[in-house]
Order: sequence, then structure tokens, then C-alpha cells
Amino acid sequence: MLAIDIQETTKNWQLLNNTLFVPHNESDYEYLVQLLDSLIDEVGENESHPLANLMEIIGVLIENYENENIPEI
Repeated sequence: MLAIDIQETTKNWQLLNNTLFVPHNESDYEYLVQLLDSLIDEVGENESHPLANLMEIIGVLIENYENENIPEI
């Protein structure tokens, strides 16, 4: 079983919760798109970069929002 330190996780999450979130509206979506663009500039294709996983997670959040809210042409 995976042990998680809830207090430590809570402390760290408070630093990230305004950066990493599920987008619920166009403004949230646009923010995440801009953030992803900045991460792509920083990380590029370096899969060992410390922010590579964050870039991937934000990409998934954006893709899910688009699939649910943006009609295909």
C-alpha cells in the first residue's frame, strides 16, 4: 500500500493549486494553454527535465477540456 504524508502533501499542494487545476471554463483553459506554451519553451523534448511530467499533465488537462467543450470541425 502506498503511504502518503497528507500534511506534507497539503503543504506542497497549497503552493501549486493556483497553477495546476482542472479547467472548468474558457479562462481556466486559456491560462493552462499559456502555461503549457511556457513549459514547452523551457522543457522542449527533454523527457528528463524536472518539469516534463508537469507539462504532460497540463497537456492531458487541456486535451480533456477540448474534447468536452470544443466542437470538432
